[in-house]
Order: sequence, then structure tokens, then C-alpha cells
Amino acid sequence: MSHINQIIALLQDHSPVLVVIVLLVFAYMMPLFARWKKEWCAPLALTSIALSLGFTGLLTWEVFASGPIRYEMGSWAPPWGIEFLVDYIGLFMLITIGIISLLILTFGTEDLTHELKEKVQGWYYTLYLLLVGSMMGLAITNDLFNMFVFMEIAAISACAIISIKSDRECVEASLKYLILSAVGTGGVLLSIALLYMVTGHLNFDFIAAGLENVLYVYPNNILVALALFTLGFIVKAALFPLHVWLPDAHSSAPSPSSAMLSGLVIKIYAVVYLKLLMRVFPAELFTIIPIFDIILILASMSIIFGSIFAMVQKDIKRMLAYSSIAQIGYVFLGIGLLTPMGLSGGLLHIFNHAMMKSMLFLSAGAIIYCAGVRNISDLKGIGLKMPLVMAVFTIGALAMVGIPVTNGFISKLYLALGTLEAGKPFYLAVILASSLLNAVYYFPIIIGAFFGHHHHDEYGEEVEEGPKVKKLPMAMGVPLTILGLGCIFFGLFPGVIMIVVERAVGMFL
Repeated sequence: MSHINQIIALLQDHSPVLVVIVLLVFAYMMPLFARWKKEWCAPLALTSIALSLGFTGLLTWEVFASGPIRYEMGSWAPPWGIEFLVDYIGLFMLITIGIISLLILTFGTEDLTHELKEKVQGWYYTLYLLLVGSMMGLAITNDLFNMFVFMEIAAISACAIISIKSDRECVEASLKYLILSAVGTGGVLLSIALLYMVTGHLNFDFIAAGLENVLYVYPNNILVALALFTLGFIVKAALFPLHVWLPDAHSSAPSPSSAMLSGLVIKIYAVVYLKLLMRVFPAELFTIIPIFDIILILASMSIIFGSIFAMVQKDIKRMLAYSSIAQIGYVFLGIGLLTPMGLSGGLLHIFNHAMMKSMLFLSAGAIIYCAGVRNISDLKGIGLKMPLVMAVFTIGALAMVGIPVTNGFISKLYLALGTLEAGKPFYLAVILASSLLNAVYYFPIIIGAFFGHHHHDEYGEEVEEGPKVKKLPMAMGVPLTILGLGCIFFGLFPGVIMIVVERAVGMFL
């Protein structure tokens, strides 16, 4: 019994790094099992994410019991060693990434057999786990060097899970993503170099202390570093007008990849950027340059133009991709408002939108899998043939519009109150206008799916409309159902996740 207790204590002590390491270890095992035991790849990949989520549960208990946790790699203390910091914002992202990625991969175990060639399915699991592990690392790293390494792993993995289909449009989309992502990464790398030059440190806390002392000695260096960080993370997060890589990448990728990219990947960069603004750069800097006002303007443009572009799309996945541009605008709107209510709404929308948009992309993937159609005009009447899928899609669409009882309503409510709290009612009008635009392009799909026109033959007999549909596998139906119920649950009981969000906001403000 004492040995078991020692093992449990050891796991608890190293749980911050095990959250990431377990995913990376399993990722490198996947190609071996793909050649030896192909049928083991999917269960092992799911097991690795479940283990990581288990360690996240341990961290949740420890952080709420005794506060944020600092973990020093190899017992090397900062500033010389690499440090993980599991605070409330990091914990919030670990929970979000773990739950959503597990549900997406559960769906993907069946869908990927339809979308990918057999020889690359094992490699897909490697890339998927690398992507999840790198996002977990980005959520809790407290070091610019580590941040940059995880950003590179995430960028390469994200590009690869797009191009893995080998279609011409997938390769083109991934190449566009790779080039623009490299521009963003270059900006971040130059920023790191500038900060290291003036402070001599890479650890967030030591940089923050150093910048307080040298702000008025090297103001131009620090301003350029902030500008390059802003450029890099806006590209990575696909905020308007640097969003041009996103529509092709999200619409052409396999459906699980689309759900990951839209639901999680673009959000993690927004969170890292927020951490840098609030924990690294000194507050006095923002009196020199109105960075939060700039963020508000870009967020508003993203919200409006993303919705307008979505309205004119004919392909269901491309429409959802443009919708993601609008939704990431809500997250940055919360950052720009910088009030307790506004920031709470922005962070809460990360979790809520991860559920909503993952569910919508997976619903679109289920339609493509079962009916073989993706054009919006071909979806008329499909709700009667695929009631579960379209019911879930309807919940997601209502949540995106912000209808009460859904989780989307709660985050929009917090953002709306945040605009009033900040004394900026113009942005409340932006939120209301966006909700109206969302309704314009989501509601016709729902109405057409359940109340599509019925055709009659020359004898007056009703003719079945739309494509023939095959049965939806349980592995795809269960995650959709859980996500759909989750949207309702967190719309009725938002306090469950708001406990973490409010503590994260309190830490920043």
C-alpha cells in the first residue's frame, strides 16, 4: 500500500509535465502501432488524451486547494530553468482542450476511415496528439523559449492535419497556412529577441520585472516587440484582416481537423497573447500606445466582416470557417474591453465556442459521411433523414446566434454587460448586429433541413427529396450528443465553468 501511495504522490508532484509528456510519448508510438497493430492506434490515442485529462483533474484539485502550481524542469530554478505555471487561466485551457479534443477524436475514429487513406491513418493520430500536447504546453508554459517551441510544434502539426488528405485543395490550403503561419512565427521570434536583448531573460516573471526598469531606457525596442507580438498572434488566431489562411484551411481539412482548428487552435493563441499583455508588458506601456483600443477595432471588424462573408457561402464547411473568424472576434473583444464582465465573457466564449463550433463542424462531417453532400442547397429535407445530426446542428446554430438557454447566450450576455461596464455602448451594437447576421445565415439552413419543399411526380405522389442517407455510426453520434447536451447544460448552469473563469479574471485584473 505504501508503494501505491508513493506512486500516487510522484504522479501528483509531476502532473504539470505529465499532462504534456503523456501525449508526446503516445504520439511517437503511433507510427509503430500503425505498422504492427493498426487497430490499436485509435484506442491508444483516446487513452492518452484521457490520461492527460486525468492529470488535469489532479491539477484542478491541487490548484483549487492550494493555489497556482510552479513546476521547474529538472529542478533548475528560473531564470535558468524552464518553468510551467498552472494558474487558473492555464487550468481553464487544459480543461477545455482535454474535453473537446477527446470528443473530437472519438468522432474521428470512425470518420477518418472514410476521409483518409488507410496508410496515413496512423500518422494522423501522431499529428493529432502532437497538436493537443503542444496546445497543453502553450497553456501552462511560463517561458518564452518553451512557448516558441510549442508554437512551432502546433503550427507544423496543424498544417499536416490539413494536407494529410492529399487532395489538391488541402495541399494548397496547408501551404497557404504554413506561409502565413511562418510570418506570424517570425514576428514572435523577433519579439522574443528584442525582449531578451533589453532584459536578458526568457522567463515571463523575470522579463516583467526587467521591463519595469528599462521601459524608459529602451522604449522603442519594447514598443516594436509589442507590435510584432500583436502581428504574430493576430495571424495565428486569424483575426481580421489577417484571417486569409483560415477559410481554405478549415473548409478543406478532414472534419475532425476542422473542428480542432476552429474550436481550439486559434483560441490558444488568443490566451497566450492575453498572458503576455497582462503578465509580461508593463501597464505604463499601454499609456503610450492604445493597444486595447486597437484590439477592440480589429475585433469588431472581425465580428462583422466574418459574419458577412459567411452569409454568401454555398459550402457548409466554408460557411462555418468564416463564422469562426467572427467568433474569435468575440474573444478579442473581451480582451480589448478589459473589464471584469468583458474579460469574463471573452474567456467564457473560448470554452463555449469550442463546444459549439466543434459540434457544428462534426455535424457537417456527419452529413458528408452519411449523405455525401456539403452544398447548403442540398441540405433541404435532410433533417428528417438525419434527425440527431440536424437536431445537434440546430442547438449549435441557436447557441451561435445567442438564443437564451444555450451557452452562447451566456458569453454574449457577459460581453454585452462588459461593453456597458467599460462605457463603450458602440460595441454592444456590434454584438447585436452580429447576432442578427448569424441568424441570417444559420436559420435558413435549419428551416430548409426540417421544412424543405417536397416534390411530386406526374401522378401527384410525393417524391423523396435529397440524397440517400446511410446510418450514422455510434462512435460519431455519441460525441455529437454529448456536445449538444453540453451546450444546453452550460447555458442553464454556467456557474460550473465560471468558477474557473472568474478566478482567472481576478488574477489578471
